[in-house]
Order: sequence, then C-alpha cells, then structure tokens
Amino acid sequence: MSTGTVTVRTFQGGAAIATAVTLGHLINDAYGAILTPLGPELQTKFGVSIAAITLLSSIFSLTSSVLQPLLGVIGERLGSRAMAAFGPVFTGLGLTLIGFMPWFGMLVLLVAVAGLGSGFFHPAGAAYVARSSPQAKRGLWASLFSAGGTAGMALGPVFASVGLANLHWFGLIGLVIGAVSYAITPDYRPTAKRLTVKAYLGIFKGPMVTLWGMAVLRSFASIGYNAMLPFILVARGYGLREVAITLAIFAVASAVGGIVGGRISDQIGRVPVLKSAILATLPLFAILIYSNPGQWWFYPLTFLVGAAVNSSVPVGIVTAQEYAPEHVAVASSIMMGFSWGVAGLLIFLVGFLADATTPTTAALVSILLLLPSVYLAYKLPEPPKQSFA
Repeated sequence: MSTGTVTVRTFQGGAAIATAVTLGHLINDAYGAILTPLGPELQTKFGVSIAAITLLSSIFSLTSSVLQPLLGVIGERLGSRAMAAFGPVFTGLGLTLIGFMPWFGMLVLLVAVAGLGSGFFHPAGAAYVARSSPQAKRGLWASLFSAGGTAGMALGPVFASVGLANLHWFGLIGLVIGAVSYAITPDYRPTAKRLTVKAYLGIFKGPMVTLWGMAVLRSFASIGYNAMLPFILVARGYGLREVAITLAIFAVASAVGGIVGGRISDQIGRVPVLKSAILATLPLFAILIYSNPGQWWFYPLTFLVGAAVNSSVPVGIVTAQEYAPEHVAVASSIMMGFSWGVAGLLIFLVGFLADATTPTTAALVSILLLLPSVYLAYKLPEPPKQSFA
C-alpha cells in the first residue's frame, strides 16, 4: 500500500481539511451549474439551436470530467494542494465571464478552458476527504463532500438568475475560498514508486468498469432531465424564476439524499444502497416530467426525485475508492469525472432529439437509461473495508 509524506501546517485536523475542500466543491459546482439555467438566454443572445446550447455542456464535461482520471494521475504525482485550492478559482473566472463573449465560438473556447479548473479540483478534493475521514464514517464524510457539490449546484441557478451581464461579480467568491483552502490543506506528495500509465489504466477493470457504467447511465438520466427542464418549463409558459427554483430544489435534495445514502451505506453496505436508490427513482421521475410548477406536488416531488436519484452518488465514489485503496484520487476521478463526463459528452444527443421531437420526449428517453443502470448495480460485488494511505 502506498505511503505519503505530509507537510505539517496549521489547521491540519481532518475536519478542517475536509471542510476547506468541501467549500471548494460548493463554489466550483456552483459555477458549473450556471450554464444550464442560462440556456434559453444564451440561445437568444447567440441565435443558435438547442443542440448548440447543450453542446456547451458537452464541451464543459469533456474538459472538466472526462479528463479527470488523467488529472488525478497528475495530482498523485505532483501533489494536490494547488489543484484543490485554485481549481475552483479557474472555473469561476471562466464561467462568470461568459456574458462578455462577442460570438459563440469564443464562448465555446472559454467554457472548454474553464472546465479544466473543475477537472483539476475534483480528484484532489475527494482524495483529501478520503485520507482525512475515519474508516467507520467514510461514507458519511464522502457524502458531506458530495453534498457540498450538490449544494453548489443549487446555488448556481441563483447566480444565473442575475443574468449574463452581472455574473462576473460572483467570480470573487472563488478567489476567497481558494485562498482559505490553500492556507488549510497540507501538501500531499506520494513517496511510493510511481506507477506506469499502463498500471494506472489497470485500475479501470473488473467491478470498477461495471460501477462506472452504472454511474454513466444514472448520470445521463439526471443530466438529461436538468438540460431539458428550462426548455420544458419555458414551453409551458414559465420563466427563469421557476427554472431556477426547480433546479435549486433538485440540487438541495441531491445533497440531502447523498448524506442519507452515504450514512446508510456505512451501516448496511455500499451495493444495497446503489441498487435500491436507482430502482426507486424511475416511476417518480416519469411523473415529474409531466408535472409543472402550477401543481401543488411539483416542488415536493422534485425534492423526492432529486434525493432518490442522487443518494447513490457519494456511495459510488466510496465504492470505487475501496475497490482501489492505493489510488483514491484516480478512483475518485473515475466516478466523479469520467462517469459524469462521458454522460455529459453524450448530452448533445438529447439536444438533437429535443429539436427533432420535443424537450419532454427527450427527457423521457434520458430517464429510461436508469433501467440498465439498475441491472449493472445488481452485478456489483460489495467492496472490502480498506484503509487509505
């Protein structure tokens, strides 16, 4: 098992470190959640199709998520401190400036560059939490870190509600949180023999591949719904306010569901939570798509679906870490980045389907992918409890 040296610094307690990177997760994912609710406004500003707007999410997913395993390897080799602290700063400076882009090509480039900040942050932040957490509460600590991100997703639509012209002021928040994180987190640098690229690729095999496939399908369903929601509600006569409220409730519910799911997985096991969380979601998701904010049950149902579909997210991260305990950053990046990234890359297909049919139809097709996700979850072995270096 690999070992590492940690530079002794002030405020190095596990709770302080986890809190610092969780705040980083919150603001980073808040920036990342800006694009979706601004879809209709960006479409009007640049005069492009729904497919072109969803392509922005695919580009962001490519640089922020698909590249995460590679960035996790870089983090293990070079140290994680700067990546955990300055990744959200980079993301924020990019995405809060999208309103200043004069043409769509520049917007695509800015979104691509901004995504790298998020890609650097996630594997480093998850590894800090994994190494800081007590083994008996690893699922809970991972879920709290995940909840920071989902809370940020709730905050992102609030940022977006000010419109493109005023977004840039929110970039200052990331600068402050980045400085705090850099002051608190230790500089972790592994001292074990460095593995070859082939050896790192060897991590992605067996149950890790099955777990990843399950997460991709689950992520595609969730991302597809969120991407289509603004267009669905606008077509039904609602505005940015209802879109922002709905996305915020969905994200807050995701945070709550993740905490509950993570804690339950500490007590009954990881795989039972992965199975039940996804299976329970499908019928509720279908009802939600045909509901709207004018119905009394819409917001409570949004909360219930958000909590259910995302209760398995932190559990999947911990499961991957326990499958590969010597490389928690890389394992984390496979679940946090590579799975979401591949789903995000494919989301432009949902945009094409929405242009050819309707956003409602596209959202329904997306959630049907929860069915094979359940099948893959039932094939997973329960991981052994592991100590992390």
